Amino acid sequence: MKTSLRAPLVFLCTAVLCASCAAPSQKRARQNFSAAKGESPVVSAPQTPEEKLPDPPSQDPAAKTIPADKTVRVLLAENKKSAEIKHSGRVYIYTPDLSKKYKVSAAGTLAVKALGGGKIQLGTLQSAQPIILEPAQNTLLTWDKNVYSGKIFIIPAASSFHLVEHAPLETYLYGVLPYEMSYTWPLEALKAQAVAARTYTLKSLESVKNQNFDLYSDVRSQMYKGGGKQYDSVKKAVDETRGQVLTYNGKLFFTYYHANCGGGTDDVRSWNFSADPLKPLSGASCKYDSHSKSHSWQMNVSHDKVLAYAKTVGLTGTLKSIKIARKTETGRATNLTIRTSKGSKTVACGKFRLATGIRSCKINKISVRSKDVYFEGKGYGHGVGMCQDGANGMAQSGKDYRKILKHYYPDATLAEIK
Repeated sequence: MKTSLRAPLVFLCTAVLCASCAAPSQKRARQNFSAAKGESPVVSAPQTPEEKLPDPPSQDPAAKTIPADKTVRVLLAENKKSAEIKHSGRVYIYTPDLSKKYKVSAAGTLAVKALGGGKIQLGTLQSAQPIILEPAQNTLLTWDKNVYSGKIFIIPAASSFHLVEHAPLETYLYGVLPYEMSYTWPLEALKAQAVAARTYTLKSLESVKNQNFDLYSDVRSQMYKGGGKQYDSVKKAVDETRGQVLTYNGKLFFTYYHANCGGGTDDVRSWNFSADPLKPLSGASCKYDSHSKSHSWQMNVSHDKVLAYAKTVGLTGTLKSIKIARKTETGRATNLTIRTSKGSKTVACGKFRLATGIRSCKINKISVRSKDVYFEGKGYGHGVGMCQDGANGMAQSGKDYRKILKHYYPDATLAEIK
């Protein structure tokens, strides 16, 4: 059904411009090879995906000339009361059923607010349905200082709204790589990161748990700050590996990665006790990460921070000691025993790390002092999958991305998605 845009266009443009005045001004052959592990949160057992509603057709005529790509739905923000989204040029605004359609041609700022009762307002447009902002070709959307080129869905909740970007897969990767690995690093390291991130993304899409989005925009999935700001090195790495993923026995797997392994990666079960054993996530030696400042570390953690975590596992009292209860062959602690004046508790080191901020569980020394706890160790992150500093070192020594991936993900296969 074709709706005339003239009358509502004038109506909305006036409202949008008023809001702007008040608005304040990131065919390839298959190969067998080994794998490594990466920095991403523990993934729970897959659940049956909820049925996704198909996206409404694009309202930008130019979009029909662009080859289709798999869409990734990324949660940018949740439970917002208000937001201002800038657009650098033409933007199409519509509801999923296309009962309301508008086009704003001039650059400006769109003010969004929650009205309560499951309704939202953009300019003077009010709706209990999601409102979709679709930038025209060469138009960018800016929110919270990050730049996006995909459609942003403003999804109403009871008394707030959520922002979800629907971005093409490869564009999504443009916005992941520079925030998971420095864009200044060698191209081959960036290409290894691109393959790992693409595989992790597609594996995540196999077990979507939310109807409105697929991935978070933070470490719960992968760091993402929008594909609108593109670095040449990142774009080259993504484009030159387009469609490439890692598989094991013909299936995708979670290609974990992390900053620094401290001399060697570990089996995935050292970090996620419930994970199934998997050869590509079984661990690998590493002699290429020692150049990084993250290779060795020392830090102090206050008693208050340790005891705040201890309280979450049912342990109170004054802190007496922390000892390594169990560790892997590479020296990474899997469990710590915390003892207080009122008892003791053995906990997973991974959870302790996230709660207290220590760099890794490859701990060499723990010393409980009068007001804090001194930790000394190696590495940064969970130590599973690809060591990013190691990938950087391997690339600097002349290794290509295939060899990097083969080393950190043993027995994985480099394949191409159809």
